[in-house]
Amino acid sequence: MNIVFLDALTMGDMPELERFNGFGVYTQYAETAPDERLERCLEADIIITNKVKIDAALLELLPNLKLICVAATGTNNIDLEKAAALNIPVKNVKGYSTNSVAQLTFGFIIELYNRISFYDTYVKEEMYSSQQLFTHIGPGLEEIAGKTIGIIGMGDIGKAVAKIAAAFNMQVQYYSTSGKNTDAGYPSVSLEVLLKTSDVVSIHAPFNPQTSQLIGAKQLAMMKSDAVLINVGRGGIVVEADLVRALEEKKIYAAALDVFEQEPLPLHSPLLQLQDHGQLILTPHIAWASKQARLTLLQGIEHNIKQFIS
Repeated sequence: MNIVFLDALTMGDMPELERFNGFGVYTQYAETAPDERLERCLEADIIITNKVKIDAALLELLPNLKLICVAATGTNNIDLEKAAALNIPVKNVKGYSTNSVAQLTFGFIIELYNRISFYDTYVKEEMYSSQQLFTHIGPGLEEIAGKTIGIIGMGDIGKAVAKIAAAFNMQVQYYSTSGKNTDAGYPSVSLEVLLKTSDVVSIHAPFNPQTSQLIGAKQLAMMKSDAVLINVGRGGIVVEADLVRALEEKKIYAAALDVFEQEPLPLHSPLLQLQDHGQLILTPHIAWASKQARLTLLQGIEHNIKQFIS
């Protein structure tokens, strides 16, 4: 069995990748450019990919291919229709990153309301040492207890965020983008009501025709002026240029994004032009990638291969 991992660097430095050697000849590449795909996949029986695209044109040229393992939950980088036509199963891994994403979501919330990085810098740059008063209020802290969090997308991650929010004594409400999750144990409201009444709007939805550009200028204008927006779902759900304008015009208080319309984030992105850095936190699509989540993901891929072989 010839197995190829096309973008193993997405797993970081994980010695657990060696587990795939037990299935036959295993080759891994840190990254794979579009023009390198055919050569690297030509003899493969199994392809493992996180974000490298496996399109119809490529699939036509891979006579040995028997299985595609996606090192993620989303499969939008695979031409599923063509794979099905060629009788090539596509296996993903679900649920591996729930705790990791929920944890970063609250890392964002706590940073935005506690301004930890501001106060850390204030001390380390010796400003605290040069003052007389024992404390420095600065931008100030806010308690999240009693605030309302509006969760867009009440799947497993949304439910995990809701559980943590309840532990912080936040009020939870949600909007189901699919319309299917209506019994999550919290009030289900329309998107408009959620935006108008939430102090924190947290996005945990997949990217699809229903969620594409779901949050643009019109929706941002509905939000409270002291509200924060968090997107750890998918880039493309939030219109980034509209978000920057809303922040500049103080229509909302702050935002935190882990996912973007284009990844990596281009240098010309309006998100990088915002002057007040305290209004916006940007992280490089890392919410999914705790050490424990990546290990669970690799175990899921291994399970999928074993199940296929047996």
